[in-house]
Amino acid sequence: MERIRVAVIGTGSIAKHRHLPEYASNPNVEIVAVCDIVPERVKEIAEEYDAKAYTDYKELLAKENIDAISVCLPNYLHAPVSIAALSAGCHVLCEKPMATSREEAEAMIQAAKENNRKLMIGHNQRFVSSHQKAKALIDQGEIGKIYSFRTTFGHGGPERWSAEGEDSWFFKKDQAFIGAMGDLGVHKADLIRYVLNDEITEVGAFVETSAKDANVDDNACFILKTEKGVIGTLAASWAYTAAEDNSTVIYGEKAILRLEDDPKYSLVVQYTNGDVVKYELDGIQSNEEGGQSTSHVIDHFIDSISQDTEPLINGEEGMKALDIILGAIKSVESKTIQTLEK
Repeated sequence: MERIRVAVIGTGSIAKHRHLPEYASNPNVEIVAVCDIVPERVKEIAEEYDAKAYTDYKELLAKENIDAISVCLPNYLHAPVSIAALSAGCHVLCEKPMATSREEAEAMIQAAKENNRKLMIGHNQRFVSSHQKAKALIDQGEIGKIYSFRTTFGHGGPERWSAEGEDSWFFKKDQAFIGAMGDLGVHKADLIRYVLNDEITEVGAFVETSAKDANVDDNACFILKTEKGVIGTLAASWAYTAAEDNSTVIYGEKAILRLEDDPKYSLVVQYTNGDVVKYELDGIQSNEEGGQSTSHVIDHFIDSISQDTEPLINGEEGMKALDIILGAIKSVESKTIQTLEK
């Protein structure tokens, strides 16, 4: 088969560490072009991947024959650039959160349908081995009825990871829209829906800016209720200064599942009869040193194009995770529990 011609728009850290290396290692991909408003950065990346460099994504879309685009830009640009790429006939892999409003997300989904193109959102936590194994155990009835859960995603902050360091767009409300709950919380919002095979119907939230000099949240805590009546908590933070925490614990009738909660065993199952089963699986993706193993997102996206299958995290799935975050924002503003749209 002919290789899929790919361009990456935005060459900051997520593109540099995840998208570009994973495209480069996929034999079915040719990296044709890269785009960034910082000329020196895009020139260096273009030379590394033998691609054409652009500083204007509209020019790239007009001049190049591209099959698929990765959108690795600040959050406020996700929707307009994704829609432009879809309208130009490209399949799109967009970073999370997919948009800054439900209207934007719906417009992205509509653009994908109108142009008969794939739209995938980069929620990489679904591809983590412990998460997939936990979902399988729950689906098989191994855990019985689910009673509760707690899930968290926190690290020391995006300045350690972002290309701009402390001047990162992550801290600027006009570009980021929201802080830790958009950067990290939306991952766990997607994950808990996926693993439990259940929809979040109600959300209450508190947010604070206590650890960073920023005008977005750096600590967020949600209380969530699902369609099946399961209640649990979600925490997202840029204030876990000593180490990253990416753990999820699910409390069930027959067992407790501990995901990414043990330094050696990525899944520990504690049964009510006293048995403990420890699974030593592939490690979770991390921003810490040595945490850059493949995310499987790129390979899945490319497979969905070449095999003409629906991506696991399509626009509708991405919007459901975004809805939880938007509900949390409304909860903070109104100091009430929010019921989510179906």
